[in-house]
Amino acid sequence: MRITKFGHACVRIQHDDTTLIVDPGAFTDPAALAGADAVLITHEHMDHFEESRLRAALEADPALRVWTNSAVAAQLEGLGQRVGAVGEGDAFEIGGVGISVHGEWHAVIHPDVPRVKNIGFLFDGRLFHPGDAFTVPPHAVETLLLPLAAPWSKASEVVDYVREAGPGRAVPVHEATLSPIGHMVATRLLGPDGPGTGGAELVVLGEGESLELG
Repeated sequence: MRITKFGHACVRIQHDDTTLIVDPGAFTDPAALAGADAVLITHEHMDHFEESRLRAALEADPALRVWTNSAVAAQLEGLGQRVGAVGEGDAFEIGGVGISVHGEWHAVIHPDVPRVKNIGFLFDGRLFHPGDAFTVPPHAVETLLLPLAAPWSKASEVVDYVREAGPGRAVPVHEATLSPIGHMVATRLLGPDGPGTGGAELVVLGEGESLELG
């Protein structure tokens, strides 16, 4: 399995002949969708889900499918069985990749901001994308895609989340709101010069960079 980092919270997951794209939102180059077998969306916010762009990709490739929560699926009406609505506890398979669903709600941004549904995806039991929440996977995973910076989090929560989840490695995502200096400060806190992750290896990927898993 190989992961490639794209804009913000988007990653491409490749396993044998299967290509999956997670959260190709408005901050992601549309080219990230090229060649995908399926798209997985954690929640409806525009930095994770861009409806017109996704519909264009579905129109261009009749074989492309989408898996997401019920709220996003409702916004993709008219696509029939090409859109699968899943939630906490569900499990399915795409091209030999086993996927289970964990979590239900987006993290609280502010009490005055309505919460939306949010699900995390666990791939083959070893790679976890939590979306916009600090959902702890059901067991320690090989690789955690770590939301590094968001209106709903603070640095201490990011550190504590990695420690609680206990992955073998943490790969930062969700950092489009950070300047280069802000990114350096945030990742430094997770490294040996900061509080640290509690043992997880920190692997920082740039745009278009890939990492082989296992």
